Amino acid sequence: MTGATGAYGSAAVLLAVALGAARVVAAGRNASKLEALQRAGGPRVATVALSGDIKADAESLRAASAGGAHAGLDIVGNAQDPSATLAALRALRRGGRLVLMGSMGVPLLIPYLEVMLNNLEIIGQFMYPRDVFRRLGELTRSGLLDIDAIRTRSFLLDALPAAMVAAAEAGGLECIVVKPS
Repeated sequence: MTGATGAYGSAAVLLAVALGAARVVAAGRNASKLEALQRAGGPRVATVALSGDIKADAESLRAASAGGAHAGLDIVGNAQDPSATLAALRALRRGGRLVLMGSMGVPLLIPYLEVMLNNLEIIGQFMYPRDVFRRLGELTRSGLLDIDAIRTRSFLLDALPAAMVAAAEAGGLECIVVKPS
């Protein structure tokens, strides 16, 4: 999972663990946030610090996923460099699937022949299904999804501008909540 140190990526790592993934490889560039995420996710979470070198990062991701991932989630927000996404694609095993759910401000040049020869799937996913909040609530109530590692900061609606700034600055394992005044 690339973008694992961001707000959405770190939540996605915890969700993958809650849903029973045997191994979740969390990849990002912030080593301290990766360490916190590994502690929060437990022994099924392996972390990879990305360097920006596509080949080296793909090799690290493949090694952490025992020879290549069956599936990957690229959830890097506002990427200005496609290296993490391309490393995730190249870390898939034959027949693997990469879901693109982040955003990118630059073109993503897909290696057509590589995708075809390895029977890879690339899937775009905008946001999430309508019933996701109900399902997340059920996972949390059941104890499968442990949200104690997520630091929550609350703001009153009157302080919405400050909440927006905090949300823009929030990173992995952080959540901003706005309450009625």
